[in-house]
Amino acid sequence: MAFHEVQFPDNISRGARGGPERRTQIVELASGDEERNASWANSRRRYDVAYGIRRADDLAAVVAFFEARNGRLHAFRFKDWADWKSCLPSQTPAATDQLIGTGDGTTTDFQLVKAYASGTQTWNRAITKPVAGSVTVAIDGVEQATGWSIDTTTGLVTFNAAPASGVSITAGFAFDVPVRFDTDTLDVTLDLERLGSITSIPLLEIRR
Repeated sequence: MAFHEVQFPDNISRGARGGPERRTQIVELASGDEERNASWANSRRRYDVAYGIRRADDLAAVVAFFEARNGRLHAFRFKDWADWKSCLPSQTPAATDQLIGTGDGTTTDFQLVKAYASGTQTWNRAITKPVAGSVTVAIDGVEQATGWSIDTTTGLVTFNAAPASGVSITAGFAFDVPVRFDTDTLDVTLDLERLGSITSIPLLEIRR
């Protein structure tokens, strides 16, 4: 299996349904109380892209994409239109959006992350598939035009020289989700009115 650095057609992904999934074990006690345990430390996302197919050409594009990925074998990039950038949906990504680390005078590599906060709770999501050309970086709020590089296949920011101890390193970016097809079969229904349709095309986020 391999990861194909190619994006699922974004005009079709715009109409997809899906979002994050968690895995929680719930045990109901004899008293009626519950004990809840999180089986996963991180969420995983599921999508169904069949809802984005509106034309016969869209159907043909999905079938071609499916065949090129060998069904479930090879993973690829997917744009989640509900969550695809480091800032709020109404905003434009900026270099101060997300805290990705604090300098210690030695570390040169920092993983892109996106924080999801509510009340006093925060969950940090590792971003491994940033969009090429979208990443900006700042040190203590000052954007850095040079002196660093980004690996768009891993989301790792590498500085030429380690940032000084105590400085905050932030980043702004757009990103894709690494996914694979969650089926080896495309059940295409041919009809004269719509020139073909597929009832379900499930995608599943992969963890690398």
